[in-house]
Amino acid sequence: MKPVLISILFLLIQAELLAGQVSSFSSALKFAGQNYVVHKVNDSLIIDGNLNEPEWNSALWTNFFKDIRGESAAEPFYRTKAKMLWDEHYFYYAAELEDPHVWATITERDAVIFMDNNFEIFIDPDGDTHNYYELEINALGTFWDLLLTKPYRNRGRAINAWDIKGLKIGISINGTINDPSDTDKGWTLEVAIPWEVLMETMPGNLPADGDQWKLNYSRVQWHTEISDGEYVKQTNPETGELLPEENWSWSPQGLINMHYPEMWGTIQFSGKPAGSDIIVEQQLIDDYKWLMRILYYRQIEYRTETGRFAGQPQLLQFRELFRELFNDDAPLPELTISVMDRHYIMKLESDELDQTIYIQNDSRVWTENK
Repeated sequence: MKPVLISILFLLIQAELLAGQVSSFSSALKFAGQNYVVHKVNDSLIIDGNLNEPEWNSALWTNFFKDIRGESAAEPFYRTKAKMLWDEHYFYYAAELEDPHVWATITERDAVIFMDNNFEIFIDPDGDTHNYYELEINALGTFWDLLLTKPYRNRGRAINAWDIKGLKIGISINGTINDPSDTDKGWTLEVAIPWEVLMETMPGNLPADGDQWKLNYSRVQWHTEISDGEYVKQTNPETGELLPEENWSWSPQGLINMHYPEMWGTIQFSGKPAGSDIIVEQQLIDDYKWLMRILYYRQIEYRTETGRFAGQPQLLQFRELFRELFNDDAPLPELTISVMDRHYIMKLESDELDQTIYIQNDSRVWTENK
């Protein structure tokens, strides 16, 4: 793929997508999400928030989180990083959140946890952008677990009744929680999610060595001050409204919205222990999926301008887009578009791939073996 700088352009396009109005654009977009290898452990971990097991010590930290909008935004003023491991029973997550004033107020499960400072996990096992998981946790260990049928932009629904049976959460406070009189160092989070829950939205058994999933993390941090011995969220003195929260993520989204699963990072499972020399393998099919994703965005643009979806590849400037993204000698794949009033399915076949790729108007992308 040819590198294309898109940070500002992508932010503008996505903001307009949220508003339902997409301005014209011709530059190709490039996905550059973070990668992480999840190594296997032989013995189950103790979930207490203390990451002192040898297995955790061997696992690498992710990069420090960035502002959710990407490199164009200011650096987060507190550091956040995460780790992952897995065994036959659980998928393990750990995070370390720097914070001089650790506080939390929400104690009711499935409340809107991001009204406190929190840590969020987003998981899409099959990477199709549908039926993905979200888990939000505050420093008290209160959590909100939900299943998203599809992104909100596609009228997806949040299934709050979905529960992670067997979920384990451990919190360790490096300081004192809800005590404005002292200065803390932060808090550490440890989570174990049973495989039987994560596999509910996809067929098959445990991940095989080399399998890749889409995943991302988000941290919500409110601006606070101490008033009469209590933490109080800061407000805009001119409007009296709360200052907007900070949103920091492992793999920046390009806009303030975690519900663009196509922008999440990629994790790759390994059957070898942490410390093994394993790298995330770049998949050619992912480049072709991103090609289809841009065509999906262009379908939104085309319908905004004409009132209908494009039924012919040339209406989306398919050939020109392909040449922008791929080497000039790459064979042009065959794109067919089936339009049914307010619905469409786009199908891509290439001699370079042993799978056929599909994407439809509700943003779901999937593959089928030829």
